[in-house]
Amino acid sequence: MTKKKKKRDFKYWIGKMHLWLGLASGIIVLFLSVTGCIFVFNEEISNWLRKDVLYVTEKAEKTLPVSQLWETTQQQLGERIKDASIVVYNNPDKAWTFRSYKRKDKPDSIFHFGNIEYYQTVYVNPYTGKVLGVYDETTDFFNIVKMLHWSLLLETEIGQPIIGWGTFTFVIMLITGIILWWPKNKAARKQRVWFQWKATTQWKRKNYDLHNILGFYIASIAIIIAFTGMVWAFTWFQAIVYVAGSGTTTPPDVKTEKSIVTKPGTISALDTTLQICREKYPSASAYNYGKPAGATDVINVYVQQVDGAYYINHNLQVDQYTGKLLSQRDHSAKNFGEKLITANYDIHVGAILGIPGKILAFIACFICGMLPVTGFLIWYGRNFKKK
Repeated sequence: MTKKKKKRDFKYWIGKMHLWLGLASGIIVLFLSVTGCIFVFNEEISNWLRKDVLYVTEKAEKTLPVSQLWETTQQQLGERIKDASIVVYNNPDKAWTFRSYKRKDKPDSIFHFGNIEYYQTVYVNPYTGKVLGVYDETTDFFNIVKMLHWSLLLETEIGQPIIGWGTFTFVIMLITGIILWWPKNKAARKQRVWFQWKATTQWKRKNYDLHNILGFYIASIAIIIAFTGMVWAFTWFQAIVYVAGSGTTTPPDVKTEKSIVTKPGTISALDTTLQICREKYPSASAYNYGKPAGATDVINVYVQQVDGAYYINHNLQVDQYTGKLLSQRDHSAKNFGEKLITANYDIHVGAILGIPGKILAFIACFICGMLPVTGFLIWYGRNFKKK
């Protein structure tokens, strides 16, 4: 008698989808997981490595005016500071920083760093005007890791779609993985949620459990991390997140103000801007703004409310000639869709929950990196086992 062919049910085809998508995108998932693990604590590690320039030892009763600090720093370092933005910290022990970035006018390479003219961070003592340190961010280790994670060190329009579709594939794998994991009965359920390695010494069984059990526990967090990554990769996905959060397809009405060209006042608008910031948001962590590029442009201020996180921020527009506040948009004025997009980075790296959130994100990335490896070993063991 011939054996009847086993009926190919729904889970069979889900399994095939899971397998082939895994083989196709496993390298990208592993790569993103490794770079994600490395980058999670970049701010804490960088701050520790730069602690000698991040904090000031020489202090006075008052800090120098922003305009004076800008002028003295530019005299020491040249034209690169001209197009920079300044980050003013409310912490009196912290140095203020100038962030200077410029792309080449005519990009001549498909690689990201080949098209950067300069990218540096300058730490300055706000009490004395002394330059404490200058760092070339182009060659900074964590910036390289970030751009590997962002676009494989390629130009964004080239590398990010590769990263985005790899992430999209990973989401499908997580969903199909949960379907395959789902137990048929109570006895099977027990085996799917906890390791039972005492009953077996076979490495294949242990590898199988690592893939299934750890994959199940981390799936929900991994999907959130993947979704936040897709927000950057695809404008259509960001639009979906915005609509889902705000309940409307209408974008927020944010008016761009214009400066009225007049003779500058006796007090620099850069100094007036800082006064306004401190009056409006005295408890904020930092204020970030730069010099306007055009004659009618305004001074755009980004107010970072929480130290080390960006999910709460406010925006100001100030006239570059008179220092008059033209518009103020608090975080509370944003709809939930905007707040979701604003919090995207902090959710992605776990910073929205502080250090515990970053630890959770690190563990999730580590396990995500294990999944393509353990999955490949399962496939290899089944197809190339010794008879």
